[in-house]
Amino acid sequence: MVSVENLNKGFGARILFEQVGFKINPQERVGIVGRNGHGKTTLFRILVGEERPDDGTISFPKNYRIGYVQQQIAFTEATVLAEGMKALPASDQGQAWKVEKILSGLGFSEADMDRPPAAFSGGYQVRLNLAKVLLSEPDLLLLDEPTNYLDIAAIRWVERFLSGWSRELLLITHDRGFMDRVVTHILGIHRRKIRKVAGDTGKYYAQIAQEEEVFEKTRLNDERKRKQVEQFISRFRAKARLAGMVQSRIKTLEKMGRKEKLESIEDLEFSFRSRPFAGKHVLSVNDLSFSYDGKRPIVENFNLSVGAGERICVVGKNGRGKTTLLRLLAGSLTPAAGDIHFNPQVRAGVFEQTNIASLVDARTVEEEIMAAQPDVDRQTARNICGAMMFSGDDALKRISVLSGGEKSRVMLGRLLVTPVNLLLLDEPTNHLDMESCDALLAAIDSFEGVVVMVTHNEMFLHTLARRLIVFQRGGVQIFDGGYRQFLEREGWEDEEPVRTAAGNGKPAEGDRVGKKEFRKLRSEVVTERSRALRPLEKDISEAEDQIEAREQSLAALNEEMQSATEAGDGQRIAELSRSINRFQDEIEQLFSELERLTTDLESRQAEFEERLQMLERRQSP
Repeated sequence: MVSVENLNKGFGARILFEQVGFKINPQERVGIVGRNGHGKTTLFRILVGEERPDDGTISFPKNYRIGYVQQQIAFTEATVLAEGMKALPASDQGQAWKVEKILSGLGFSEADMDRPPAAFSGGYQVRLNLAKVLLSEPDLLLLDEPTNYLDIAAIRWVERFLSGWSRELLLITHDRGFMDRVVTHILGIHRRKIRKVAGDTGKYYAQIAQEEEVFEKTRLNDERKRKQVEQFISRFRAKARLAGMVQSRIKTLEKMGRKEKLESIEDLEFSFRSRPFAGKHVLSVNDLSFSYDGKRPIVENFNLSVGAGERICVVGKNGRGKTTLLRLLAGSLTPAAGDIHFNPQVRAGVFEQTNIASLVDARTVEEEIMAAQPDVDRQTARNICGAMMFSGDDALKRISVLSGGEKSRVMLGRLLVTPVNLLLLDEPTNHLDMESCDALLAAIDSFEGVVVMVTHNEMFLHTLARRLIVFQRGGVQIFDGGYRQFLEREGWEDEEPVRTAAGNGKPAEGDRVGKKEFRKLRSEVVTERSRALRPLEKDISEAEDQIEAREQSLAALNEEMQSATEAGDGQRIAELSRSINRFQDEIEQLFSELERLTTDLESRQAEFEERLQMLERRQSP
């Protein structure tokens, strides 16, 4: 168990957290959330010893190993496989298959295994560092934005890998859906305090909102009582016969203390400016082809028709052509063949990573936002700066001192204030925090025009996509439907279970079974699945019922606590506090048990599903 007690950390006058403590218990997978700049990465750096706390203690079990992805790229081996082999624990030395499994999941091909690490892009070098950390099997795995350099196939693989992680995990990510599917607990940094909650981000934010609502109601009641006592003292201070009562009220006033009003934290809200569009047809792509070298086509004979109000997401592995297609639509690349026709009313707004070169180094962030559109006032520009994670004086930073990721956020801010009716977005969630991603999702969803977006974020895909442009199996295709329908009907090529005799994707003839035998075998598997899953489903249902019952009891206790607080009943407040703490502990334990049961159920379901799929492939035509 990892134990943190009385931790304090600040930089100058800016305090990140004070007198905080928490525990990470065995096998807990914990997601860390909090606004940008509230200390998530600093907490990581303190845990690994790269940053010292101002005060407090951190205790680890003896011989406890912490693993985190190094930012420095320092490879010493001649090949990717050899570099990965270095990370294996002593007990696994020589087991190359484990290294190949992790590297393959992160997007390295069989041919890549023998290539030198220096031959890869920076993104793939970060993947190699991630692979080495996973291979080292640390007791505590720390991951800070692990999806930043991954494509959708690798992200889905990492999600499955982490969901089965049997040790402890601390995770920071802007992808709320990814976090919720992986973690068992949330550790939130909020108002310079740290709170740990069993469950996902929805559970955490709901609990914070409820507690702050109770706090504010209690504060207002206390203030009303304080005013009543003060009025009594003021009115009867001069009356000698009431001197005893006045002195009693004065002592009561001294004991009451004062709850300060919670500092206002603005919710991030912004929207794209929509330009009116009266037509039905927005653009058409006819027999589009493009190649960078004139030999290998990235896009070939591609056709697309886009109507008003459409939401189209472009998906696929990195390097397949997603960004190239978006740049062709934006006009920053010229097709080798075919053409693109736009409705004359169309005004496109483009966000892509390479646009940062158009920013003026001498301007501040605020000035760049204001320069994007003549009618943007200073207050609007400041609001956009805050949404893009440039709050306070950060909005006055010069463009010349910003990192590449910060400049990308400035480009997105400029786009927010520009009236358009077509958005072409290339991975707009990169370099944003979770709150900014939530606000961006809401802004795109409410945009009145057309959206064509490249993204690896599955929460965005599930929420927004009504059609997909899919780069897969060596080509590009249009899928008419949402992302869930795509997963059910088509799926990703690397996730399709393949069990072959000759490597050609077909079962060996000797494994074929006739229709009668197939029905018999399938019935046996289905019966076995039912027997195996029924107890787990029953246990899950019982755990959910127990959680619901305790949460109802907890809600009732909170209402009683509010009444007791209003009445000033100290004895009842103490009793209720003990009961509330007991129920909260029981709920947390039940959530941990529910997570374990759910993971077991999903694992067994996947096992039986694979057996049925293998049986399907064995059936004679």
